[in-house]
Amino acid sequence: MVRETVNALASGVRFGKFASVGAIGAVFDMTTTTALIVGFGVLGEYAKLVGAEVAIVVMFAINERWTFSELGKPGRIPTLKRFLRSNLVRSGGLAVQFLIVRGLRQLDVSVHLFGFDLWQLIPIPIAIGASMFLNYVAESLLTWRVTRS
Repeated sequence: MVRETVNALASGVRFGKFASVGAIGAVFDMTTTTALIVGFGVLGEYAKLVGAEVAIVVMFAINERWTFSELGKPGRIPTLKRFLRSNLVRSGGLAVQFLIVRGLRQLDVSVHLFGFDLWQLIPIPIAIGASMFLNYVAESLLTWRVTRS
């Protein structure tokens, strides 16, 4: 069982697709968040929540039809269940990002360059990377269940 799970997760092609879809999701997230803040005056925190959900929906749709297209039962109800699981997984990923950024920023570290403390930015890609890995594993195992034949 463990070997089957590792083999299913070790697909370089699937992981590459997943990472590509994540990049597309990031574009939708940033675009939506920026449009809501700049164009409609929505408070940043609320705009970010909407941007994240738009990205989650877009990423689910692409992953459903491309990354994991050979997996999952067809039909509206099974697809809706996968969508809800995906939302839950991605929400967990956002929580992980928040906790990592918050935790790393609590450390007494400074990395100054041209008068700016880079430590304010360094935790963000670390958090994104950790969240992407967590999301890939959880989406593979829980949403699309890659180990089921």
